[in-house]
Order: sequence, then structure tokens, then C-alpha cells
Amino acid sequence: MKQAAEIASPVHGAAQRARHHNRRADLVRWLRKTHGWFGLWGALLGLMFGFSGIWLNHRAVLKLPPVAQQRSNTQISLPDTLPADPESLARWLQRELEMDRPPSIRVERARPVPWAQKSEDAAAKPLMQPERWTFRFGSPHSSVTVDAWAGNRSVSVHRLDNGVIGTLMNLHKGVGMSAPWILLIDTLAGSLIFLSLSGVLLWVQTNRRRTVGTTILVVSAVALLALALPRL
Repeated sequence: MKQAAEIASPVHGAAQRARHHNRRADLVRWLRKTHGWFGLWGALLGLMFGFSGIWLNHRAVLKLPPVAQQRSNTQISLPDTLPADPESLARWLQRELEMDRPPSIRVERARPVPWAQKSEDAAAKPLMQPERWTFRFGSPHSSVTVDAWAGNRSVSVHRLDNGVIGTLMNLHKGVGMSAPWILLIDTLAGSLIFLSLSGVLLWVQTNRRRTVGTTILVVSAVALLALALPRL
């Protein structure tokens, strides 16, 4: 019996090691497969963000050509019945300019004009500057700003059309984009987080030179902190 137990013990240990090895191999296969799919999902967006990010960061130092933009300024007459408030004018402008989404609105309240001389008559009303309404329609390829003064019968329209590079940079910054685009970029950010973690796990599971990897990880973290902390 004792001899049989001694024989069974190494066999049992070998079986445990085999199961452990199989679990590790399954984990590595799953990590590789999932790492690849996540990388494929973010490949196109990563390429776009990488190109536009380099352009944004180094356009001044590397003397990159200016972003192609076309500007135009026009005046538009308002309807006979003037809109009574900024919201009404915003709806009219959206129809008139054929925009697919409502604008953002900024209202500057009426105030005394700064150049008016103070009257000696305390009962006299100061000369007032009317309300100013500013409307902004935004998209990656163009932006439209409309300036309107309450009571005026026309508005000023300033339009800026971007080229391909300008559109890519606006996509990078999320200018004029809707909530679905923001959520899409959130999935890219989540993919990058997963790729970082799964990459580290793959390296740990498939490489025995862990001292070298730990050194590289620590050095990169120290370099990141050294560059970031002075700017905070």
C-alpha cells in the first residue's frame, strides 16, 4: 500500500502540472485571440487619430502646411415678422441655412454702451446696446457662426469650410460631433485600455525575462510622471 501511494503521488503531481499547463495555454490563446480582435476594431480609428494627433502636436515645429480652409461672410435678411426670441431665430436659421441640427446659442444681455457720456440728469436713461445673439452650427467639415442684434432686420453669417486635414483634426477633437460619435470614441479608449492590459499579460505569460519587462515598465512610468507632473 505504501509503495502504491508513493507511485500515485508523482502521477498525481504530474496530472496537476499538466492541468495547470493546459489552463495557462488556454489563457494565452484566449488573450491572443481577443487582443487581435480588439486591435482590429480600433485599427482604423487608431490610424486616423495617430495621423491627426501628430499633425496637431507638431504642425508648428515641423512647419507642416497650413490646414486648407475657405471663409465666407454674408448678410441674410430676416422675415417680415421678426423672431421674438433667440430660440425662434435659431429655428428659422436652421431652416434657412439647411442645417441638420440646431445651433448652440449665446446671449449677451443689453447693457449701456461703454462710450456714452454720463448724463447729469439722474432720471435720464443711459444709451443701451441691444441684446446680441450668437448662434453656432458645427460639424467636422464646416462651421457656421451667425451674429444677430435684437431688433435688426438682418444677420451676419460667417462660414468656415475645412479641407480633409481640417476635418480629420475636428474629428480628433470631437468638434461638432454628436453623442454616438463620442460613444464610439469611448469604445476606442476602452479598447486601448484592454490592449494595454492584455499585452502586459501576454508578455508575462509567454516571456521568462520578467526582470527586463519590469524594468521597462518602471522606467516608462517614471518618465511619464517626470514629464507630466511639472505641468500639473
